[in-house]
Amino acid sequence: MIKANELRNMTEGEIRQKKESLKKELFNLRTEAKAGRIEKPHKINQTRKDIARCETVIKEKANVK
Repeated sequence: MIKANELRNMTEGEIRQKKESLKKELFNLRTEAKAGRIEKPHKINQTRKDIARCETVIKEKANVK
């Protein structure tokens, strides 16, 4: 789980990269879930929330400028 304070200390480019990697991870988790071989199903919700945190911090940084 990523904390919002950690994201606020990153640059906007780093946050966007993190968001893209989380999206890829979410895709892989969903694929595993469909195949029935996911060990930790809670990771799907956790990853979705991390993506939302990234988007929130990006919008915060855009509003400050």
